[in-house]
Amino acid sequence: MTDDVAHLMLEHLKALRSGQQEIRLELMDIKSRLTSLEVHVGELATQYAGQSARLDRVEERLARIERRLDLVEA
Repeated sequence: MTDDVAHLMLEHLKALRSGQQEIRLELMDIKSRLTSLEVHVGELATQYAGQSARLDRVEERLARIERRLDLVEA
């Protein structure tokens, strides 16, 4: 009887270990996907900052043109 109980316990422990291994693999996949998303968000923020800088330069040029042509009100 004790051999049966020990064997049953061993089988349960093996099943638990197998389940833990699956969870580890899924967690590694989730971490990888999260890192990819973080990189993508960082790239989008960089692109947005570049567009803002270009827009600022266009606004400066437009203001300078308006001043030269006396199009701005005092």
